[in-house]
Amino acid sequence: MAGGGAGLVGEPVEGRVSLSARAREAVRQRIVDRRYAMGSRLVEREVAEELRMSRVPVREALRALVSEGLLELSPHSGVRVRTLEPVDVRHLYEVWEPLAVQASRLAARRVAAAGEPEGLAALRALLERAESAAAAGEADREVGAHTAFHEQIVALGGNPLLARTMEQLSWQLQLLFGLREEPAQMRAQHAEMFRHIAAGDEELAAASTLLHVRDSRTVALRSLFGDT
Repeated sequence: MAGGGAGLVGEPVEGRVSLSARAREAVRQRIVDRRYAMGSRLVEREVAEELRMSRVPVREALRALVSEGLLELSPHSGVRVRTLEPVDVRHLYEVWEPLAVQASRLAARRVAAAGEPEGLAALRALLERAESAAAAGEADREVGAHTAFHEQIVALGGNPLLARTMEQLSWQLQLLFGLREEPAQMRAQHAEMFRHIAAGDEELAAASTLLHVRDSRTVALRSLFGDT
């Protein structure tokens, strides 16, 4: 199947969608872990050969990743991995900030109402995973735990519309987190957010999250662009 032709004649639609989803996940992961570097050109035929798929699901996956903001179409060179500029980082944080704050507020509210021991246990485990990864110098694992921590807060809040909205940002955030420094201050702020959410304190959970997101933005701009 590697490097197959322009299509899969007679293949059920469900099978093509499944292959497209698999291709999308595989390419997305290669972008996030930087096997496909920012600015690098992705050739449909070469990606299909690498993934051992036909070109149809790969083509669909690349189009979807353009919509997600991880890839961009260039008039003269086809599809490239998006290169983040300072304005892109600022725009991303402008959208993420109010959503992250609201997610923490909702999570604390739900804990106050129902306790949510399983959700809190999962959140605590991600804090511990990030600390363990940092101690071992495993930057990629730490980034994964960082992203998952924010995703678990959204899940704990129990708002499916917020979860779907945040899902559109999560891979761009993970890419950004993987490019920048990850100071101990960020992990300490996560621990503070957890304490306030676990206490069911909406206002302190929201305030600590706001501080964290704004500090994260400063770290990202400084470490990527020397922007203070």
